[in-house]
Amino acid sequence: MAAASKPRVLIAGAGIGGLTAALALIRRGFAVEIYEQTSALREVGAGVLVSPNGMLVLRELGLADRAFALSGRPRRREIRLWNTGHAWPTFEFDAATLAEYGRPFAWLYRPDLLELLAQAVAAAAPDAIRLGKKVSGGGPTADGAVLCFADGSEAQGDALIGADGVHSVLRTSLHGADAATLTGFVAWRAVIPFGSLPSHLADDVAKTWLGPNGHFVEYPVRRSELLNIVGVVERSDWQTESWSAIGTPGQMAHDFRGWHDNIQAIIQAIPEPGIWALLIRRPLATWSQGAVTLLGDAAHPTLPFLGQGATMAIEDGFVLARALEAHRDDLAAGCQSYEAARGERTSRLVTGAAENAQRLTNPILSDPAAAHAYLDREYSQPTMRNRLDWIYQYDATRVPV
Repeated sequence: MAAASKPRVLIAGAGIGGLTAALALIRRGFAVEIYEQTSALREVGAGVLVSPNGMLVLRELGLADRAFALSGRPRRREIRLWNTGHAWPTFEFDAATLAEYGRPFAWLYRPDLLELLAQAVAAAAPDAIRLGKKVSGGGPTADGAVLCFADGSEAQGDALIGADGVHSVLRTSLHGADAATLTGFVAWRAVIPFGSLPSHLADDVAKTWLGPNGHFVEYPVRRSELLNIVGVVERSDWQTESWSAIGTPGQMAHDFRGWHDNIQAIIQAIPEPGIWALLIRRPLATWSQGAVTLLGDAAHPTLPFLGQGATMAIEDGFVLARALEAHRDDLAAGCQSYEAARGERTSRLVTGAAENAQRLTNPILSDPAAAHAYLDREYSQPTMRNRLDWIYQYDATRVPV
């Protein structure tokens, strides 16, 4: 290991989880190098919910106020019936909710969150982020870890973190290739200015429309200047898992034919909606080997049906930094401690997201009377609190490591 005061940690991937881990480690006196394959830091143009459990981590990193200033400000969250628009309020974003969880919800534009984290890392360690370095592999060594690049070069460190996303090269290096399985769902996505929409749609309400063959999520981001939408439908003919694939408004409208006029208006305002197939992967029995571990989607890829993908990566990054600090003289033990601290929670979240797919999309919703009874039962405010409080009340700053 390097000198005790400055263990050297390599991070593959400068996304939300990798940057969170980097900042938390730098603040704890680690020397951090973050390797990113792109030539400029960028994040897909989409929204992300950072719920109170994630905002707690951002507060510990000194970023919560700036994140909240960038966020959308919905007054409440609603469930709506796909064809009639009948609404079931589930959360009011008021003083009582803030008092209950201690931190707010932040509805962020992903590029804004990435920039906020990257700026904080650059301010703390100006040379930490290394761009244009495509990872080809890596793993543990006798005295630490090695990260290998497509250009033939290598970096040596005392520990290595794979934060390289759902298509993680380091996951494959450590655990072998795995086959992803189609879920039967396809997701459409877009972010559009509120100025391009009819004025009655700018109501500052975060909505999830539920239907018999899909669901449609919309919420404001970037100081409520933009509307983020994700529309999920049952389809087995689209198999491309890429956020860069583009469809047409006509194709999207066809998938949501018969849905409410407000949804049709939103779809027609989207110039080029993105489309990607939702796939699932086998859970890993373990994330770590020696002083090498994974975080975020590289460790536990999840379906986007609990809104916790990005926040899980934020939690991972912070808990990992705490674990490595607690085991500073044995970083392999730190990786094991991190995995033990995070395994049960992330498994529960991944399982819960998969189970929620069936709750969000249900054939019973085609029958008006049955639909109302179903939504009264599944989406009352007490039911939603019971279902979600354990997620939002988690404290990544205190979990034992």
